[in-house]
Amino acid sequence: MEPSNQRIDALDALRGLAVLGILVMNIQSFAMPVAAYLNPDAYGSLDGVNGAVWILSHVLADQKMMALFSMLFGAGIVLFCERAAHSGRSVAGYHYRRNFWLLIFGLLHGYLLWHGDILFLYALCAFVLFPLRNRSARTLFKLGILFLAVSSIFYLLTAAGLQTMSDEAIAEQIMPQWRPAAEQMTAELAAYRGGWASQLTARIPMTQEMQGLALMAWGFWRASGMMLLGMALYKTGVITGKADSQLYHRLLGLAMLFGVPVVIYGIYWNFNNEWELSSMFLGSQFNYWGSVLISLGWMSALLLILKHNILTGLTNRLAAVGRMAFTNYIMHTLLCGLIFYGHGLGLIGNVERAGQLLIVLGIWMLQLWLSPIWLSHFRFGPLEWLWRSLTYWRPQPMRQT
Repeated sequence: MEPSNQRIDALDALRGLAVLGILVMNIQSFAMPVAAYLNPDAYGSLDGVNGAVWILSHVLADQKMMALFSMLFGAGIVLFCERAAHSGRSVAGYHYRRNFWLLIFGLLHGYLLWHGDILFLYALCAFVLFPLRNRSARTLFKLGILFLAVSSIFYLLTAAGLQTMSDEAIAEQIMPQWRPAAEQMTAELAAYRGGWASQLTARIPMTQEMQGLALMAWGFWRASGMMLLGMALYKTGVITGKADSQLYHRLLGLAMLFGVPVVIYGIYWNFNNEWELSSMFLGSQFNYWGSVLISLGWMSALLLILKHNILTGLTNRLAAVGRMAFTNYIMHTLLCGLIFYGHGLGLIGNVERAGQLLIVLGIWMLQLWLSPIWLSHFRFGPLEWLWRSLTYWRPQPMRQT
């Protein structure tokens, strides 16, 4: 196999791992009131198996899979631009057209289907980061850490600023997002248990917040920082599996010896502080930074598996899921919408975390089974084909020859 194909296979497998792993966290935003995603004490049980599921998902998935997916997106920016330049196309023209359509997909996804959309955010980051793609790996790494630090500084300054806010202001402006009143959550659940028009009354303001304040305070800096790290890892060959195995063992060791303990200590810190408002701004920082190391650990673990050519059946299926990451990501929304929203079974608010994990496992099995079958007949997933056709402004060949 040619090295270029190996690189693509590695990126596809990592992308498959990331898109499946993201569902572990995203399902919480479908199954429970939105506040429960950030504050697990706001809704639902944390006793017994439900608490164990939350801890496991928090340590292994929360922000880790988004971080991995963001690194892959950053690597993909550089790879796409390299291919465009090699073929003689306008690099900037195709890059901006490609991400313009991603932004449109994100708007439609966020406002019409699910407030937790990430496509809009990624498109905006791609617009801003494009001029940085040719910087050295060392510079990209430093910029990535700097971008990540901006959001962290914002949160720490906000925590300090809370001391100057009145109790009334905190209750009106912040607590509805962190620990909403029972009446607020009841109204949210009722909206999503209704039809699509009813859901819009809750979804539109949530999407506006996600694509507004949350994006500027957290999402843009977090995603951009990880994308810049992904660009650096692509330029050094680390994210494509070309580095020495010893480096991957070291990164995996860092994840286990430092990343995991930091995140676990954050869990202890937040429970010890009874998930008060300080957990939103101070307690979140343990996972914010620990997740960076753990995401590198996930990357390293899978690349070592690929290097040693083991679990090939699973990794081939992961690569197929990754080749259809856009389609599979939107499929998560469609399936979870049918399960939890009123146009389907309307189970929102009635499935605890253990039950959510069983649904995740079912969707994983479906996509790991279906993606290779689809790609045995077609070159792209359906949404990948549409996005590619819009980017090149002509229909792309779809069927395998």
